[in-house]
Amino acid sequence: MLRRIRVLLATIFFILITLLFLDFTGTLHRFFGWMAKIQFLPAVLALNVIIIAALLLLTIVFGRIYCSVICPLGILQDVFGWMGKRAKKNRYTYSKAKNWLRYGVLGIFILAIIFGVASLVALLAPYSSFGRIAQNLFSPVYTWGNNVLAYFAERANSYTFYHKDVWIRSLPTFIIAAATFVVLLVLAWRNGRTYCNTICPVGTVLSFFARFSIFRPVIDKSKCVNCNLCVKNCKASCIDIKNHKIDYSRCVVCGDCISKCKKDAITYTAKRYKEEPVAEKTSGMERRSFIATTAVLAASAAAARAQDKLTDGGLAPIIPKEVLKRETEITPPGSVGMNHLTSHCTGCQLCVAVCPNKVLRPSSDLMTLMQPRSSYEKGYCRPECTKCSEVCPAGAIKKITREEKSSIQIGHAVWDGGLCLPMTDNIHCGNCARHCPTGAISLVEVDPDDEKGPKFPVVDETKCIGCGACEYVCPVRPLSAIYVEGHQQHKLI
Repeated sequence: MLRRIRVLLATIFFILITLLFLDFTGTLHRFFGWMAKIQFLPAVLALNVIIIAALLLLTIVFGRIYCSVICPLGILQDVFGWMGKRAKKNRYTYSKAKNWLRYGVLGIFILAIIFGVASLVALLAPYSSFGRIAQNLFSPVYTWGNNVLAYFAERANSYTFYHKDVWIRSLPTFIIAAATFVVLLVLAWRNGRTYCNTICPVGTVLSFFARFSIFRPVIDKSKCVNCNLCVKNCKASCIDIKNHKIDYSRCVVCGDCISKCKKDAITYTAKRYKEEPVAEKTSGMERRSFIATTAVLAASAAAARAQDKLTDGGLAPIIPKEVLKRETEITPPGSVGMNHLTSHCTGCQLCVAVCPNKVLRPSSDLMTLMQPRSSYEKGYCRPECTKCSEVCPAGAIKKITREEKSSIQIGHAVWDGGLCLPMTDNIHCGNCARHCPTGAISLVEVDPDDEKGPKFPVVDETKCIGCGACEYVCPVRPLSAIYVEGHQQHKLI
């Protein structure tokens, strides 16, 4: 019964969290967006004390059920492990905890947070790793399926489904997601929860509290016949049947051992057998090291159918725009600025997944790898859209209203006269001024004596919010004649 309940809850969580990354309409976020916000690391970075306390209390009472029910990466490993067990039953063995590796990775993770090495934080964070896999690997398959349905719906004069473009937002992020997927598949197929109990920093933090859990699987020596079925089915490799010990720091309370035991020698209970020894004692140095690193983690967190409308106005050939190399990258409204985003973002890709305007994409910079950046080749940041701020679970993009977004300056437009059509070809254009939502662009005659002649744009930086509408609609290819430079710190205008 315990295992069935766990599998049911895990299945519900996994499907709904995955759909948060696949649902490009944004509908599900209204109802299930909280599932992203209760992930452990995003809650820590967002300083959400209530959620952190609830997850720790959950662990102290029931053990590491967060890892087997709430964490999508943990559930994905269970799926891979289940596939491996179907290929070969009773495949697992007991192994001692590699505490030097667990605490070593945790220490590196904490240092990465302290020194702002966001790319390393994103690589190790479990929820972020799953987000990259869902966004880069699962989402294209889901979107292609949607497009097939849209194809047939269109021919039946139905608009229930509409076409959605499939494109790679960042090649480095795609490669990292694919590599992570393969590594997890191999590890989980062969050895179950290897990643959770040797690499995952969240698992290491929770393992300390799981040692003292009230409810836990307990082995009754009087009933045990040492058949090893529990050991061979323990995905965490934490059951030492020779000594009748269970390493509760690694146990994820999956219930597999209980369901496999034919003698009912293992029960999930608060009862303690006097003869039950403490599972694998941790040295004083390891305890002090763990407590110190956990304290640093807390301190550092506290401190810290739509196809592309390539508008050419009949003036230029329709060719794709190139990604502009900006002096200062543009961060989404609500992120406050580059420093705030870097210190809080885990690179989970949820904001990238829900962006309806094709503006957000992962950064390729080494220090901020996989964090969101705005780029305007395929769309612009519409003033009425606040979806990225609504879904961010880590507080990297603070929730803002439409009114607030219209007054947040994330950058400013810059005009390049050497590319502008009125200057180069002496013809009319004015696309940028017509589409500017804040009226920050005005047109001035190229020839002051010819009022009906071509006009060039002049940008009022006190009105410009950096939305990129001008850059997107500019007919010049491959680089726009007017583009946006980002601001390190956002301003209110």
